[in-house]
This record gives sequence, C-alpha cells and structure tokens, in this order.
Amino acid sequence: MNSNFFAALALTVATVAIAPTAQAAEVKPAALQESRFEVLDRGGAKAVTNIQATRLEHLDNQSKAVDDIQATRLEFLDNQSKAVDDIQATRLEFLDNQSKAVENLQSTRLGELDRRDKGEIQKLRLEHLDNQSKANLIQ
Repeated sequence: MNSNFFAALALTVATVAIAPTAQAAEVKPAALQESRFEVLDRGGAKAVTNIQATRLEHLDNQSKAVDDIQATRLEFLDNQSKAVDDIQATRLEFLDNQSKAVENLQSTRLGELDRRDKGEIQKLRLEHLDNQSKANLIQ
C-alpha cells in the first residue's frame, strides 16, 4: 500500500508540475499573436513606419552611392578620352612636322640637283661655244 501511495503521490506531483507547461504550450501561439497586436496597438505601427522610413532612407543612400560611382566612372572615361585625343593630336602634329621636314629636304635636294644641272648645262654650252670659236679661228 505504501508503494501505491507513493506512486499516486508522485503522479500527482508530476501532473501538477507539467500542467502549466502543457497549458502554456497550447496558449503560446494565441498569446504571441495577441502580444503582437498589443505592440501594434501601443505604437508598433510607428515602429513599422520608422522601419520603413529607415529602409527607404537606406535605399535612397544606396541609389545616391550608385549615382556617385557612375558619375565617377563617367568622369574617368571622359578624362581617358581627352587624354587619348591629346595623344592623337600630338602624334598628328609630330607626323605633320615630319612630313614638312621631308618636304623641305626634298625641296633642298631638288634645288641642288637643279643648280647642278644648270651648272652642267652652262658648262657644256660654254665648252660648245669655245669649241665653235676655236673651229672658226682655225678655218
């Protein structure tokens, strides 16, 4: 009988100890939902609005950052294009100066050849005239 009594007592204690936990487990989802509604009623809507405002501000900041990055990239590309244009202009100017130098050399060479030819022709004419004069004297 003692063992039955102790078994019944232990079962009663276990039931009393477990009952609130089991009851809490059954009520917890409903209680959690109710506490959420209470939070929303007490100013949770303001918290949600603040969270949304913070998210929008974050997105706005991200958009501005992306715009700044794109502007920086475009400025860099523009500067690169200007540098390439400057290099091309410098190269074209150099080639133009080389072409002018070649033209000047060719002109100088042609002038020298022209003077030589004229000098040779003049020399040949003088020789021819001298030979004619000598031929006329001999006759």
